[in-house]
Amino acid sequence: MKNDSLIVERTFDAPPARVWKAITDKNDMKQWYFDLADFRPVAGFEFQFLGGEEGKKQYLHLCKVMEVIPGSKITYSWRYDGYEGVSYVTFELFPEGNKTRLKLTHEYLETFPANNPDLARERFAEGWNYIVHTSLKEFLEK
Repeated sequence: MKNDSLIVERTFDAPPARVWKAITDKNDMKQWYFDLADFRPVAGFEFQFLGGEEGKKQYLHLCKVMEVIPGSKITYSWRYDGYEGVSYVTFELFPEGNKTRLKLTHEYLETFPANNPDLARERFAEGWNYIVHTSLKEFLEK
């Protein structure tokens, strides 16, 4: 199976501990990401949330934390209720002085149904670019 990973990177004017808290604390995540009922950066922890384009079809996302290296890396599975396919989202942090470079990798997008334009790679690229370059940036650098 081909794995055409989607990668989005950005350096934030924030220390690694601040960025780590933003990507692993449900109260912080609610402000820039999705409104999660619960989230814990612990391998095996399962969480879910509704998401999709505003005013259009919403998808129930079913996720499970797969790997955690506290302060530097978290990976979780990402799939949709009622749809084939499973992908993996990884956030990695790299200290750069008082700043932090974040690398987001979303793998195995090709496992989702090809006939659903909402689950196309281009839609994920749009979403992740907005989330990392606009939403998370504004949250961290306000």
